Amino acid sequence: MELLSTPEFWIAVGQIIMIDILLGGDNAVVIALACRKLPPAQRTKGILWGTAGAIVLRIVLIFFALTLLAIPFLKIVGALLLLWIGVKLLLPDHEEGHGNIDGSDKLWGAIKTVIVADFVMSLDNVIAIAGAAETASGGQHSMALVIFGVLVSIPIIVWGSQMVIKLMDKFPIIITAGGMLLGWIAGGMIISDPALVNPEVLPQLPKLVPGDALRYGAGVAGALLVLLLGKWLASRRTPAPRPAPVAGAEGVAAGFRRVLLAVDESAGAAAAVRHVLGLRTQLREPEALAVHVVNVQRPVSGDVSQFVTSQSLDEYYRERSEPALAQARALLQQAGLAFQEHHRVGAPGATIAELAQAEGCDLIVMGTRGLDGAAGALLGSVTQSVIEHTTLPVLLAR
Repeated sequence: MELLSTPEFWIAVGQIIMIDILLGGDNAVVIALACRKLPPAQRTKGILWGTAGAIVLRIVLIFFALTLLAIPFLKIVGALLLLWIGVKLLLPDHEEGHGNIDGSDKLWGAIKTVIVADFVMSLDNVIAIAGAAETASGGQHSMALVIFGVLVSIPIIVWGSQMVIKLMDKFPIIITAGGMLLGWIAGGMIISDPALVNPEVLPQLPKLVPGDALRYGAGVAGALLVLLLGKWLASRRTPAPRPAPVAGAEGVAAGFRRVLLAVDESAGAAAAVRHVLGLRTQLREPEALAVHVVNVQRPVSGDVSQFVTSQSLDEYYRERSEPALAQARALLQQAGLAFQEHHRVGAPGATIAELAQAEGCDLIVMGTRGLDGAAGALLGSVTQSVIEHTTLPVLLAR
């Protein structure tokens, strides 16, 4: 009980929960897709037993990881892997090819898929959680931290994955902070490697003198390295064209004919639909207006595609797109305006800009949370990403 009263314990638990949520969202997708074909009476059993098996397997793997971290230089190797995992979090999403394994309609088959998938996809989680537990506790009570943190975070992932994904879509800074957290943990792992701090291990090597200044300095250095390297690689991967003008409703030329309307489930998206309906009245030939409505879903990782078919993933993306498209569809149909629907998968900003260009649109209309300037840059914004990737005027509705 004394352990539970220390702030270090709860800080480490918070780190483990955040790591598992950030790196385990795709595992939740596999669980949902693996069990979707089960009869309703067995679906909950499949999720519960599959998740229980995954939890036990995860804890066993982390136990071995903690044991291996005592070997000289393995912490350094693990830290380098952790730095790369953090950098990958900051890179643009790319949809990858799909495998040929589908969800089973048998309870044991679904449970087996969940456990095997979690085993294959959990290397990053295992390294990160072992590193967080070991560096936060100084090697003491590490397994207690792991068990407590995993038991708390796995249910959040399984039953709260949709909420977590929506939060990360709305506030990309969560992903950035998660990547920097991994960098912080990696920095602490490097300076605590037995080869660098234990005088009895490889005594011929110079040793570091442990201390708070060194630990915090290494953590800050690791976090900044992930941030800077991730942003640099992202800028090289998706070079942005010249910024597009941002138009107000009064600044839109009356000559536009093709509009791309980007929507999600927010109130801003509904306002964007109403703006399009209002803009139609400015046209000399309202019937000539062509409207394309799109919702973009961020792709799950390529690891997920090893365990589900492309058809199952497509159904999953369409299900997630439907609430946003349904809201826009109802408003446009009520106004009697013809339109064409699209659902896309990819990095939202670049995908919206690419579709607008492919459909020959004159204008992009979308909602905004009202995060302009420094706030938008800090918290991240799909709107800002669209503006960076397109040369078309963008009308923002709020």
